[in-house]
Amino acid sequence: MTDIEEILHISSDAEFERAAVCLFRFQAERCAPYREYVRLVGIDPAGVDCVARIPFLPIELFKTHDIYCGDAAPEAVFTSSSTTGQTPSRHPMARLGIYERTFEAAFRTFYGDEAQYGIYALLPSYLQRKGSSLVYMADRLIAHGNSGGFYLDDYDKLLSDMEADPKPKILLGVTYALLDLAEKYAPKLRDTIVMETGGMKGYREELPKQELHRILCEAFGVKSIHSEYGMAELTSQGYSDGGGVFRSPRWLKIVTRDINDPFSLLPEGSRGGVNIIDLANIYSCAFIQTQDVGRTFADGSFTVEGRIDRSEIRGCNLLVQ
Repeated sequence: MTDIEEILHISSDAEFERAAVCLFRFQAERCAPYREYVRLVGIDPAGVDCVARIPFLPIELFKTHDIYCGDAAPEAVFTSSSTTGQTPSRHPMARLGIYERTFEAAFRTFYGDEAQYGIYALLPSYLQRKGSSLVYMADRLIAHGNSGGFYLDDYDKLLSDMEADPKPKILLGVTYALLDLAEKYAPKLRDTIVMETGGMKGYREELPKQELHRILCEAFGVKSIHSEYGMAELTSQGYSDGGGVFRSPRWLKIVTRDINDPFSLLPEGSRGGVNIIDLANIYSCAFIQTQDVGRTFADGSFTVEGRIDRSEIRGCNLLVQ
């Protein structure tokens, strides 16, 4: 299945399973790095008839290989944020229209029509580099609502503009910038969803998520902090409306794996490495083994509890060299 409209309208587990197997066979043939990885782990694509047998590509390969299987040159290449000396991941996007349809559909699944909101983006570290998929998404969502905008460190203008906006608002911010705003102003926000995108990006010391949300709730006068779960290597996003529990759109599924055995999937509720199936990753790879740690639950929700300590891994990268 390589039609984005069919993928976005998946409505059952059986449809998801069929689409995933079909897309796996397409990518195992057309995406050269994934094809080689599937060969190295000894899997015959023709014998894969269910999601449980699909191998997940280590996310590190997005740093070293072109994970792409489009017929023409990609319309954009999204890159991950990285600290000094690190190599960013690269995610070629065959058609920007696929990304736009996907993030619009995911947002509307959980929040309704984006045009009803004023979206205020506090994303300084993303704005200061090229290739951010988050900035591209926020820019389009802002345009649809005709209010809001991007702000670097002009907190006075941000708060003034939000106060003057009669619409419901979303304050979308990278974690360290939201903390800066909270500490310097502690503004009590009216009719506003505060949504953090995660990450101190090396600017501040990491805080436990529960403590971070407590500080932000108290400073902004809101009952909960929403979160967005996404990354450059994905086309889709998951969202949390509080408590650190994320929900994903119907074409995105999270499973967990044994940290010491990347080919062994864990039952629901078990803590393990996060694997992602993003069926909107049509022309790259839809099956990704991340470095996040989390849990999944029976209703499809999931939590992200941190990153894998490299010292915990036993042979995960044996075949990635």
